[in-house]
Amino acid sequence: MPMSHIPDREIAERPDGYGGPNLSPTGLRHLPHAFADGVYALMANIPPKDNNGLIAGSRAALVVDAGITPEVSRELQKLAGELTTSPVRYLANTTYHGDHTFGNAQFPDDVVIVTSRANKENMADLAYEKQVRAGNMYGDEAMFDRITTWRTPDLVFDSYAELDLGGRQVQLWHFGPGNGPGDTVVYVPDTRTAWTGNFVCHAGTAHMLLQGGPLPYLDSLRAMRRTLPDLDTIVPGHGSMGDGHAAIDALVGYLERLHEEVAAAVEAGKPLEEVVTTDPWEQGLDPRLAAALSGYGERAQQGMLALCRDLHRLNVLATYRVYTAGHTVETWLST
Repeated sequence: MPMSHIPDREIAERPDGYGGPNLSPTGLRHLPHAFADGVYALMANIPPKDNNGLIAGSRAALVVDAGITPEVSRELQKLAGELTTSPVRYLANTTYHGDHTFGNAQFPDDVVIVTSRANKENMADLAYEKQVRAGNMYGDEAMFDRITTWRTPDLVFDSYAELDLGGRQVQLWHFGPGNGPGDTVVYVPDTRTAWTGNFVCHAGTAHMLLQGGPLPYLDSLRAMRRTLPDLDTIVPGHGSMGDGHAAIDALVGYLERLHEEVAAAVEAGKPLEEVVTTDPWEQGLDPRLAAALSGYGERAQQGMLALCRDLHRLNVLATYRVYTAGHTVETWLST
């Protein structure tokens, strides 16, 4: 599929009554989960607020994502100092979105920020990024008044980069566009764990198509599945940890169905309000996701169910807009 079919920046349109994920850092703390000595998921105590990660070797440590505000960034660095004696030398951005990158500026200048080239290219309009992310702040939009600088990455790669932290290898992969054009996966081979940002979440979770339709996303997911056959666990940017290949397979199935149903509606000349799609959450949360959220209580599970339904409506809208944006449906159906 030609890259020209992918919008230049995130769609700002949202469905009527759309809520979206609550990304406000109010009440947010990060709870360490160890996969091995020096390898930690830093899990948000309130899903779906942002998760992070810490990966340390004998010489250096890497933090996964920077947080949405200076306070979150400082908390992550403090936590890293408590969990490892290795100095933080690297910061990986899994996406360009502000809830993952606005904290970049709070890391010392000698910390090398690394991400895909496409992510850095999308970090060019701070005002627009604050505008689209403000809709997920739930009354805390004023926090963005203090975000005046968007520190961009120092080191970029096209499809693959590798870092040696001292006895621990970290792989960074860009498999292609997904939630955004530059999704970056941070993979630690010795623990078979990947930090996936917004690219892949726990099986049964709704994802967000914000820059492009299902087809390029599907290609990227299949590339990840081929490239990381030994993957065990994913730590997504939001929500619970889970089985990596189960998450990929679930999202592939969802995107295939979304593509087929929306493309058929567009081919039939239906307006957006008449597009009918399968509701994967008609019977409630996927049992695997419900089990993963059980420790957070019934309120968290109901909140996630409502969010998944909202995100599905957004995905239908975004896919419809892409499939009717100046090119023929046959182009998509033949891809």
